[in-house]
Amino acid sequence: MEQAVPSSPLEIVRSRMAGAARIAGRKPDQITLVAVSKTKPAEAILDLIAQGQRVFGENRVQEAQEKWPAIRAAYPDVSLHLVGQLQSNKAEDALALFDYIHSLDRASLIAALGKAQDKLGRKVPCFVQVNIGAEEQKGGCTVAELPALLDQARAAGIEVIGLMCVPPANIEPAPFFALLDKLADDHGLDALSMGMSDDFETAIQLGATHIRVGSALFGNR
Repeated sequence: MEQAVPSSPLEIVRSRMAGAARIAGRKPDQITLVAVSKTKPAEAILDLIAQGQRVFGENRVQEAQEKWPAIRAAYPDVSLHLVGQLQSNKAEDALALFDYIHSLDRASLIAALGKAQDKLGRKVPCFVQVNIGAEEQKGGCTVAELPALLDQARAAGIEVIGLMCVPPANIEPAPFFALLDKLADDHGLDALSMGMSDDFETAIQLGATHIRVGSALFGNR
């Protein structure tokens, strides 16, 4: 019996995920596919929902506020992740809308989220973003700052479940993914948000639990 050939972008990505997991001796259900729908209209999101995708990511709070309340009302089982940088003055809005935050990266944001948690009576799991390539233009704490930032987050009552990174462009990402995996292990964290459309297979082989895939699902922006 011939094996079915994946026909949609979602099926292709899931097939690639399964292949990478198999190589690493992992199960595909150990990896969460976050479909990054930034700049994409509701119609494109609903198409993926119809195919069974239930986890999505947005980069900006304001854009998510415009698109997602109606979608979530219709599909309450959808999970929404903030994968872009978060301004401290948007902490309360983010906490009200998102189920996960991937970009906790500085003390001022920890303070803002802590206050928002107390006000709203709601907590969401967070990843601490690490500037794994020490790039000036990127968000994230430095490797040296990570221990203190984790302590501050925990003291503020924030549930830190893992680490997130965006490795430098045009460089082999494997060493950066391996470093993030080691950092997470050193600090007793289980979740790793790493890998995007061009490198998620490498990320899976090096321990990613969450991959953030946009263009491979929705096409180039």
